[in-house]
Amino acid sequence: MSLYFFRISTGRYSGAADLPYEFEDRAAAWTEMTEVCANLLGGIARSLKPNAAWCMELLDENKKPVFRISLVGEAVGCKAS
Repeated sequence: MSLYFFRISTGRYSGAADLPYEFEDRAAAWTEMTEVCANLLGGIARSLKPNAAWCMELLDENKKPVFRISLVGEAVGCKAS
């Protein structure tokens, strides 16, 4: 079993959990991370502003990133036909 931490970043805010989560392996950690993101993304997407980003990372026991899921709102120019 390995210990992992979740970290969420949005704009200037970034915070990692103080308490670790224990997973059997990286595959189990990835599965949990995607499930957590699935539960959060609807609310996050509804409030995301143009040119803003939201990110969740899974950190190993040394708090180094293992996986990252990002949601980015980008304003892009478009041409009228």
